[in-house]
Amino acid sequence: MFEKELETAIQLARQAGKTVLEYYALEIIAEEKVAADSSTEPVTAADRAASRIIVQGLEAAFPGDGILSEEEIDVSHLRLGNSRVWITDPIDGTWGFVKKDGDFAIQIGLAIDGEPVLGVVYVPIVDILYYAVKGGGSFSVTAGGQPMKLIVSTKTGFDTLIIATSRNHSSPRISQIAKHFGFAGEIRRGSIGIKVGLIAEQTCDLYINLSPRSKFWDTCAPQSILEEAGGYLTDIFGERIKYDILDVQNHNGIVAASRAAHPHIIENLRPLLTEFGRYKVKEKVG
Repeated sequence: MFEKELETAIQLARQAGKTVLEYYALEIIAEEKVAADSSTEPVTAADRAASRIIVQGLEAAFPGDGILSEEEIDVSHLRLGNSRVWITDPIDGTWGFVKKDGDFAIQIGLAIDGEPVLGVVYVPIVDILYYAVKGGGSFSVTAGGQPMKLIVSTKTGFDTLIIATSRNHSSPRISQIAKHFGFAGEIRRGSIGIKVGLIAEQTCDLYINLSPRSKFWDTCAPQSILEEAGGYLTDIFGERIKYDILDVQNHNGIVAASRAAHPHIIENLRPLLTEFGRYKVKEKVG
């Protein structure tokens, strides 16, 4: 199942990654774009070029499917009227791309009836590919290597867990959470896809993102990869993210971890959220 979809997504991710690296070798000029919540985000010519490669490739291979890309206009009535929707972030971690720290990834996910069923995350600077399809397991492939099956850690003790945190967006509240839980360590990385990949391969054990500013294209592909590896990705209140609604913003943040540790993290996070004055936001359904 999904053989053509996976083959196409991997091919397009690698193709987009090659193009992005060509831009990476040059002087990078970042512009500012205004998001739906009036915040500003960086965008580059590489983002747009990668988006065109991915979107045009998906349109050619699957002309009946909906597509949501960070760098394209969301034709929401067409997207919401389709059970199959591709969700892509041409460069997840644009700050890492602009800073030339290598911390960025190409992400392509497929959601059916709002549930992620396929995910591809490609890290071009080190040629690492993470991929998964629903019911087929989760895998990584390094340059010239064979696929390795990914299975998350079974650790549950907070003092044994390593948290993945943001490399480019420091958060005093995440530091407070880490201190409260007493985690064993911290690894700072840029792209959400990379951080979730680290959980799937047991380099890290969890990721908490309190920000209301991540979008569907940040989480769809990584969620598929994590959950096929035995993990779980929800909002900070433990609720599933549904990808078939009008509002593409993850207002209620992200918690990613193994299925063993996830419920304990959500339970112990709850009093801190109350202390922070953080309450669940209702997204626009349609």
